[in-house]
Amino acid sequence: MTIVWFRNDLRLHDNPAFYEAVKSGDRIIPLFVWSPEEEGRWEPGAASKWWLHHALFSLKEDLEKHGLYLVVRHDQALLSIRGLIEKNQARKVVWNRRYEPQIIARDTKVKAALKEEGIECQSYNSQLLFEPWTVLNREEKPFQVFTPFWKACLASPDPAPPLPLPPIQRDQGVRIPSVAIEELGLLPRIRWESGLAKTWHPGEKGAQKAVEHFAAHWEGYGVQRDFPGLEGTSRLSAYLHFGEISSRTLWHRFSSAEGFLRQLGWREFAHHLLFHFPEIPDHPLRPAFASFPWDPNKGHLHAWQKGMTGYPIVDAGMRQLWQTGWMHNRVRMIVGSFLVKDLLISWQEGAKWFWDTLVDADLANNTLGWQWIGGCGADAAPYFRIFNPVLQGEKFDPDGTYISRYIPELAHLPPPLLHQPWNSSEIVLGRDYPYPIVDHKVARERALKAFNSIKN
Repeated sequence: MTIVWFRNDLRLHDNPAFYEAVKSGDRIIPLFVWSPEEEGRWEPGAASKWWLHHALFSLKEDLEKHGLYLVVRHDQALLSIRGLIEKNQARKVVWNRRYEPQIIARDTKVKAALKEEGIECQSYNSQLLFEPWTVLNREEKPFQVFTPFWKACLASPDPAPPLPLPPIQRDQGVRIPSVAIEELGLLPRIRWESGLAKTWHPGEKGAQKAVEHFAAHWEGYGVQRDFPGLEGTSRLSAYLHFGEISSRTLWHRFSSAEGFLRQLGWREFAHHLLFHFPEIPDHPLRPAFASFPWDPNKGHLHAWQKGMTGYPIVDAGMRQLWQTGWMHNRVRMIVGSFLVKDLLISWQEGAKWFWDTLVDADLANNTLGWQWIGGCGADAAPYFRIFNPVLQGEKFDPDGTYISRYIPELAHLPPPLLHQPWNSSEIVLGRDYPYPIVDHKVARERALKAFNSIKN
């Protein structure tokens, strides 16, 4: 009997651990363990928990169609696995690898303990195109710049084709008492998540539908993906994080979409960095930024979190995040720049807020994104590159479609005034819409002065 330990790989297609277990002919115990304390301080946030709740129901339903039955446990992973082994005489445990530092340490202990007890263990790659230790520079060291990293990836052998769903025998299933998914307490007690439910359909079926939807219009991806008012992005990030679709499935499906593959490359680079520099979720990769003179203004942070900064493109992004659990990538850069540079609030604060509110919150991607915009990470945007929120709005949301969608109180304004409502006689600042909480020109000079202080 084989235990298949599901983690961030909540799918049946192209799932190496599941494929090999089924192919062996053994009876199968599909297992999911909810053990947030083993995630350390990066326990999944509220939006991620909402997604996970529905993804687990979807996985349970998919398994049952094939005569397999998901077992859920709420305990430490090793204790949960040992309990199943003892009661069911399982002799093998398989899973797909994760790359977060805390999880690597936990999995290493689990594997060592089980092997010592005579249990066969095997782990596989289901999450990445290229595992972090397989792509190194000429000195056999990790890359810290994206372009040479991606060139090295492209020079490597292509990722293997995705695995099919293996033939499953009806007698491979085992019925075992399970904790009910509802008992995990993943849904919020105060039901704020209606916008998420209207926007997303977690699960492998939802991922496949999202792929087909993207396939219908991906030709415009390279041009349209920077404009948040257009439907120009794939919106696959949450499905990738929870493993409801594999990156190599997307690699082979969109092999001619160079711009999209490059975005998969940035995801690979994020995991590469996290694996080789496990301290970066909490500390800047560039040591000089450890002494950066941040201004921890709680009022400014709260205004940013609630989309009440007085800068329309920033507020639209933050309100989209709150309503849908997701934000357009171009706007993530704009709101990140505003927090770190206009407000001088640390990138760690931004990373924490995104961690709790994004359905696609991923430790590697979240860390890379915030250190990139903060100028303190690998291949980062220079700190002195400070986005002007008005110009960014005018450039990437020229007709105001995006801003009007999330800031209805400004929707009646024509585009020039929509981006600068303080110039409109129809808007009373402080009543209809907030005053800008900082003057961008003054804030920019303050940020440059702070940056120069650590340079010197």
